[in-house]
Amino acid sequence: MTTHTPSRPHIIPRRLLADGQGHHPSVMAEATRRAASVQLRIADGITAFAGSMRFVYVHAVLFTLWMLFFEKSPWPTLTLVVSLEAIFLSTFVMIGQNRQAAFQQVKADHDFVSTEQELADNTALTKQIADLTQRIEHLTSEIHTEVVGKGAASTT
Repeated sequence: MTTHTPSRPHIIPRRLLADGQGHHPSVMAEATRRAASVQLRIADGITAFAGSMRFVYVHAVLFTLWMLFFEKSPWPTLTLVVSLEAIFLSTFVMIGQNRQAAFQQVKADHDFVSTEQELADNTALTKQIADLTQRIEHLTSEIHTEVVGKGAASTT
């Protein structure tokens, strides 16, 4: 049985939080923050719709109907509407870009901290291995001296 997964879950934080999959901690933190804010949920919804083919289809139908049936001279009003819409959509694009840049910075910071922790852990493990290797070498030398030393003393 297959389950439906949204085609763009990263755009809708509540879906991302509900999908039950393991995601990067900074992705989950950002999704939680965005899901908690009404303003951000509205912006995410507008951005998701404006970036879809449904948006294109709806506009193609509306503008065609407008030009053919609702106005005798649609161009001045249509130009005004399209210009205003472009202003708002470009604002949403910039909001999305700023959001993505902030998210990438949070993720980069998280990855940096994780990498530094891994490096510290690996360095500590390497030092422990080196210490154990020296202790094994020392014990091996003692055993060798003890065995060879007793063997040489008993043959003389």
